Amino acid sequence: MGMKSKIALGAFVGIVVIGAVSANSGDPDGGSADKGTSASAEQQPGNTKSDAKSDAKPAEDKGTGKASQAEQFKAFVQKNGTPQEKDAAGHITKVQGADEQNDILDAADVYTDFTGGIMGEGTGPAKLIASAFADWKQSGNGLVTVYDADGEIIGNGSF
Repeated sequence: MGMKSKIALGAFVGIVVIGAVSANSGDPDGGSADKGTSASAEQQPGNTKSDAKSDAKPAEDKGTGKASQAEQFKAFVQKNGTPQEKDAAGHITKVQGADEQNDILDAADVYTDFTGGIMGEGTGPAKLIASAFADWKQSGNGLVTVYDADGEIIGNGSF
């Protein structure tokens, strides 16, 4: 009798753990799938309600929404950074992952036009870029990685 109770309790705990993990991991995927579904619904011709939404949306996005993550980050550094950070930010070509944060494990990538990998000219400026990124975005557990023009890691830091 005791063995059957232990097996039943173990199965129950296992189901609860699997349910909790799937609920947490399904949330980001469900959000992006819903956005794609609603975007395709908004693009359907003849739907006056979605046309009104699409007309209103560009008006809201004129400020910061149309700017890429790289442009937003560069603008922040130009406004708030040190002269060295401003110079390093001039080499940024692309930023990915800065807008997707869940404070569990946030990862952002910053691409630059530096060459030479970890031993090249961009190692010092990469630390400045990572530091400026930490000033721009805050996370409970974030990691920003800076890459050179060939896609090699030249630096990283917490944010």
